[in-house]
Amino acid sequence: MTLLVDIEGWDVEPWVERFARAMPGRMIVTPADSFKADDVSYAAVWKHAPGSLNRFKNLKVIFSLGAGVDHVLRDANLPNVPLVRLVDEDLRDRMSEWVMLHVLMHLRQQRMYDYQQYEKLWEDDRFQPAARDVRVGLLGLGVLGTDAAKKLQVMGFDVAGWSRSAKRIDGLACFSGTDGLAEFLARTDILVSLLPLTADTRGILNRKLFEQLAKDGRLGGPILLNAGRGGLQVEADILACLDDGTLRAVTLDVFEVEPLHAESPLWHHPQVTVTPHNSAISEIGAVTGFIVRQIDRFEAGESLEHVVDVKRGY
Repeated sequence: MTLLVDIEGWDVEPWVERFARAMPGRMIVTPADSFKADDVSYAAVWKHAPGSLNRFKNLKVIFSLGAGVDHVLRDANLPNVPLVRLVDEDLRDRMSEWVMLHVLMHLRQQRMYDYQQYEKLWEDDRFQPAARDVRVGLLGLGVLGTDAAKKLQVMGFDVAGWSRSAKRIDGLACFSGTDGLAEFLARTDILVSLLPLTADTRGILNRKLFEQLAKDGRLGGPILLNAGRGGLQVEADILACLDDGTLRAVTLDVFEVEPLHAESPLWHHPQVTVTPHNSAISEIGAVTGFIVRQIDRFEAGESLEHVVDVKRGY
């Protein structure tokens, strides 16, 4: 059994070393190594070159090294084998931390106080809405969205969620489908997008959607957080909606083009917070452990967990 580790944009060596420690006696290779293509049974990938996996005739499973799989599905010639997405407690918790951090920063107006500190201004604004008076909406109720929703509820926020198909989650108001989207948006002050990128969701964060967000909230206008995928958002619409008041503020962890271009106005817009696609970093030990467990399950004749429906894109 040979595991191929095919990574673009990250240092591959720490991954090879960690897989080798976790799978003693197994061959771990990269595309730059010399090996027999027919020996490759598994591939762990991040932005592999489209078409490059077809030469592995005995490939059994492809593993994504990140939570999303759009970087894998961009390959129109992907081998017809199971594709497994990463679902890991460490990544889940990191994402919820990011969501809670930025929801709280908007609630407590931290960017304004950062500016006041820089300018040495002592201006005590007594207007501080309580968490219970702020409606947060999670766009996407997968593992990440559900966990973030539950943790926001613990902090007292009025939380609801939307998903493509109907879901029932104890204690959480759930909306679904096209019919439920408008009602969900109309009760949302802070919109948190954790959707996967699919043909249906590409560009969904646009002016038409922003105009449906609640206009009667306690924060002075709707706020957007996106830590899903950059392809979900139309950045020209975000900037225009910030300038005309349709949106009050945004926090973006993902972008249409990454790294974010130096000339992008998002860098310096006063109502924009930028983080460098690090809301939920794939920690090497956690990710390799997850993949090794899946390989052990597969070789023991058990079913793989978190297999992607390629037609749906998640």
